[in-house]
Amino acid sequence: MRALRVPARHAPDTRGTPGTRGDRPALLVVAHGSRDPRHAATVAALCARLRGLRPKLRVEVGHLDFNAPSVPQVLTRLHADGVRRVVALPLLLTRAFHAKADIPAVLGETVARLPRLTVRQADVLGPDRLLTAALERRLHEAGLRPGDERSTGVVLASAGSSDPEAIAVIADIAREWRHISGWCAVRPAFASASLPRTADAVRELRARGARRVAVAPYVLAPGFLPDRIAAGAREAGADLLAPVLGDAPELARLMARRYDEALVRWAADGGVPVSA
Repeated sequence: MRALRVPARHAPDTRGTPGTRGDRPALLVVAHGSRDPRHAATVAALCARLRGLRPKLRVEVGHLDFNAPSVPQVLTRLHADGVRRVVALPLLLTRAFHAKADIPAVLGETVARLPRLTVRQADVLGPDRLLTAALERRLHEAGLRPGDERSTGVVLASAGSSDPEAIAVIADIAREWRHISGWCAVRPAFASASLPRTADAVRELRARGARRVAVAPYVLAPGFLPDRIAAGAREAGADLLAPVLGDAPELARLMARRYDEALVRWAADGGVPVSA
């Protein structure tokens, strides 16, 4: 997404103002939000880990729904604090409807009434090798032992989407993960919108001869759909269920990388060159 800018004739001289030339843009982490309080707590823990990696970077969290503060509220507060440039990072694992439509819309509508603010939308988190590394971390934390990979089939269980591109990405991740990690098989599964469900994928791996079946939730935080994944794993008798990705260190590193990449593209598009 190109940076949302105002015409030069409306842009006042803001030299020396935080968020303009010479200052790193603030980072707005855009979370989906959930009625489940575990979701917001997990996002807060992940952002705290990111702040530990980048102590000089201002990191704020805004939600699309259910939780406060909202994205417009955070952008309004940043604007009032004198921040003039913001990178908005979608806390999403695939580039589906929220990344393509919801987030650009709310950013555009908010920036339209905050004429001194410029916002650049970063890429979503996935796919990336750091995410599969985080999945492996969670599997080993759940009890998978080194050397078990060749006898273990893994269900890569995502929330699901009605977007064909997002579904295809999950299937691609499953194929690549098997290739690089040596699992005997990796099958994608979905908690909603798409098939197969987690329980069906577990049964398929068992029928194909996997001695051990593990379920790796490809989701960021606890909530309704992750609970559905866990229920499917238990129903089908999976040997191992990993926790959600949560505040895994790999995710914080990936968030920092997406921020840096957004700065590079911003400069390449003719924006103000900045350093991370």
